[in-house]
Amino acid sequence: MDLVPGLQSSASALHAERIRMEVISQNIANANTTKTEDGEPYRRQLVHFDTILRNKLGANNDLPGNNLSQVQASKIIEDSRPFREVYQPGHPDADPNGMVKYPNVHIQEEMADLISASRAYEANMAVIRTSRTLAMQTMNIGK
Repeated sequence: MDLVPGLQSSASALHAERIRMEVISQNIANANTTKTEDGEPYRRQLVHFDTILRNKLGANNDLPGNNLSQVQASKIIEDSRPFREVYQPGHPDADPNGMVKYPNVHIQEEMADLISASRAYEANMAVIRTSRTLAMQTMNIGK
């Protein structure tokens, strides 16, 4: 018997949001990287989430609510927006016209995404804490 059925959903969301925060941190760290190994500026990374439904009671049991949803960071994709171009003729990575291509990372957008991921992480932690408290109170019934 599972006393805390939503625990797996919240735990998977915590893992996915942690990956999202790591990718956002990497974007911020490379916001001014004009050359990577492939010779182009750093390209902003995004996390793609997928939802997974799991049937906890088996295929023969048709009780409502027996499917639990989990989230998973399925892949990290590159943002297809164009690079920023800045006129800096003295820069070592400038083209013949003096234009330097900078990553398509906008710090304000990354900070907003980081706050959103942090709040989602905190909300899932609150769900886990509340579920734990409810499970402990359930176990104390009848004492």
